[in-house]
Amino acid sequence: MNVAIVGGGPAGLMAAEVLSRAGAQVDLFDAMPSVGRKFLLAGRGGLNLTHSEPFELFLQRFGERSEQLAPMLRVFGPEQVCMWAQGLGIATFVGSSGRVFPTDMKAAPLLRAWLHRLRVHGVRFHMRHRWRGAPDAGPDMRGARTLLHFDTPAGPLVHEADAVVLALGGGSWPRLGSDGAWVPWLQARGVAADPLRPANCGFDVVQGWSPYFSERFAGKPFKSVAISFVDARGRRFARKGEFVATATGVEGSLIYAASGLLRDQIALDGGATFLLDLLPDRSAEQVSAAVAHPRGARSLASHLKSRLGLEGIKSALLHELLTREQMHEPARLAEAIKALPIRLAAPRPIEEAISSAGGVRFEALDAHGMLASWPTVACAGEMLDWEAPTGGYLLTACLSSGVAAAQCLLLSPAVPTLAAQAKSGA
Repeated sequence: MNVAIVGGGPAGLMAAEVLSRAGAQVDLFDAMPSVGRKFLLAGRGGLNLTHSEPFELFLQRFGERSEQLAPMLRVFGPEQVCMWAQGLGIATFVGSSGRVFPTDMKAAPLLRAWLHRLRVHGVRFHMRHRWRGAPDAGPDMRGARTLLHFDTPAGPLVHEADAVVLALGGGSWPRLGSDGAWVPWLQARGVAADPLRPANCGFDVVQGWSPYFSERFAGKPFKSVAISFVDARGRRFARKGEFVATATGVEGSLIYAASGLLRDQIALDGGATFLLDLLPDRSAEQVSAAVAHPRGARSLASHLKSRLGLEGIKSALLHELLTREQMHEPARLAEAIKALPIRLAAPRPIEEAISSAGGVRFEALDAHGMLASWPTVACAGEMLDWEAPTGGYLLTACLSSGVAAAQCLLLSPAVPTLAAQAKSGA
């Protein structure tokens, strides 16, 4: 039984592992010169494999898609990711934040060991093969067989397979292969797929920063701050952490964690505003008392630094967003220190985002997890309409969905010979 996998990211590679172990002949196609390019890039600063927090809390990180992802993650979740890495000879450890990393923090050794195991299992890799579907209507079908059309260095190629896993990624980092070109092809086949949108992304602030602030503070972090936000649907976000000022706005882990809510609010209203607490470890009463304390001959900047430790980018942001008069009104200044409104105009382009939202709706899948309008095809990874914050959640869900897509093929009645092979223990 021949299975074609289109896409060589973590989801596609994991589907290849499960299927090849079950006895299928797997051909994996990717448009890039090598597989796992975004995986390697993500690991440059330390490969975050998963997160060690309790499973039910882990599941909540997927928001409105927690229910759909729960069955996948219960089969292959954080614990299974760690066991899988150890099976490749990669030891892991839990960092102070609860994130799980390889002991050497690197992605390349894991990927090399993984690819070696896949080749031992007979997986055939076809690089620089760009899937382009069939003329006019996307991929073509002939009976129970599926024809996939590729552009290759040697010219056009048509590959015939019994079943297919599409793991083409989302729309972020297109230079690494995830360009979202597949969306209209699947829509043309009647697959319900939403437009791709940036996730884990930065934002531009309304009217931009002043030249002074942008030139001096772009790239500087806001440390030990908190943000809060309530959207039009009453969904709340409140968390302490860090983020970074950019030349045009804000980005970084704390912003990424709220990015889905902020992005959707901007799409609804044309803008969004979150409240920034510059001193989350001090109460409003403590801040008010410190600001109102007589400062004598000291400048306001010296007063805020000595009484509250406010300086650098935090002090500069207050001057950026408050008028001179407001800065010298103790009550208004204290209020701003604890709840400074940051008005956002737009998310940064999807090409700059860490990940993407949108894609194939779960409603487009049949009871067996296959595409209802194309029952010999399963989808995995960021192609599916889910999103999650950084912290190991993205990679775990991609790996888990790869396992799920492979199991769908093994059990689907639309692929009877492969199902029979799986049941026979081959």
